[in-house]
Amino acid sequence: MFTQAFLFLLNTLLGLFTIAVLLRFYLQLTGAPYYNPVSQAVVSATNFLVRPVRRFTPSWRSLDLSTLVLAFTAQLILQFAQLWAEDYPLGLANFNVYFAIFGLVILALFKLSVYIILYAVIIQAIMSWVNPHTGAADALNSLTAPLLNPVRRMMGNIGGLDLSPLIVFIVAQLLFMLFITPLERVLIALL
Repeated sequence: MFTQAFLFLLNTLLGLFTIAVLLRFYLQLTGAPYYNPVSQAVVSATNFLVRPVRRFTPSWRSLDLSTLVLAFTAQLILQFAQLWAEDYPLGLANFNVYFAIFGLVILALFKLSVYIILYAVIIQAIMSWVNPHTGAADALNSLTAPLLNPVRRMMGNIGGLDLSPLIVFIVAQLLFMLFITPLERVLIALL
């Protein structure tokens, strides 16, 4: 019972932290306004670890890769903790097991990235109905525009309706069904 509670707490804390640093990376990648309330909240919540790691992690084309290093590390700790809780003999593990662990970590980061974008699309759609001029609108638009704008250009407006969020959801669901879930099963089978 204690182990389950520990794993729940670790999964919650490391999951939220991973989402925060990934969100920070994507806000920077998409050029979201730095002084936006969402950007400021994410930076404030993650600065305590991003700043020290930034000293050892180089940037690439003005992108702060320390956020990706922290996201990877958090998910790696989580994977090892789950295996430890299952009494998995990591000391006797071969290359395939460690390959599977690293693959599951990368897959978890990819899944969380897709979830971040999907939730941003949902929140943006709701905010456009309720209050389209809120402070978070610029950050949400920056996050979702790289996906929604190409779909909008291809489809155009159908009777004044913007169906691009629906198309993004369908594509994301297909991505999960056809690639992510089968790959996850293969990697878990290697453990």
